[in-house]
Amino acid sequence: MGWGMKQLTLATVGFERYGKTTRRAAFLAEMERVVPWPALCALIEPFYPKPGNGRPPVGVERMLRLYFLQQWFNLSDPAVEEALYDSAAMRRFAGIDLGREPVPDETTVCRFRHLLEEHDLGRRLFDELQRHLAAKGLKGGHRHDRRRDDHQRAVLDQERRQGARSRDASDQEGQPVVFRDESAFWGR
Repeated sequence: MGWGMKQLTLATVGFERYGKTTRRAAFLAEMERVVPWPALCALIEPFYPKPGNGRPPVGVERMLRLYFLQQWFNLSDPAVEEALYDSAAMRRFAGIDLGREPVPDETTVCRFRHLLEEHDLGRRLFDELQRHLAAKGLKGGHRHDRRRDDHQRAVLDQERRQGARSRDASDQEGQPVVFRDESAFWGR
């Protein structure tokens, strides 16, 4: 990952002798390659909090990557936090090294999602992604359905308040939603 190269700690390296590239890891590697991260971050930057008094904000690109993980894997705010602790592939994609820092908590994720909603950035992000992929001759994009978004937002907020996970563990640990129902995100 070019945007946050650091020396790896033992928490990142691992000592596994045998490994396999999972569908999740392959999917995330492909998204790493095709998503125009700088262009998408530029859409968010004007609205994103600047460092000042108090706790410094998590980087825009990292939060955007968490937002995309939520969309691709159908995860609520608490579920994306937990999935990042569970999945090395997701942590690698988000540039999180548990030897150096914790995963952003569900409240931070919720605030970022609300920032995107408040400025109607979710639709703009996916429109920009669709334009970028089309320019490269790749199929992709997002069919924006505001009613579905409003419903999902209400469900996610209710789950966050109740402290419940949105899906059972077996659904969250499966392959990305993209592979099961491509109409949810990719318009092929």
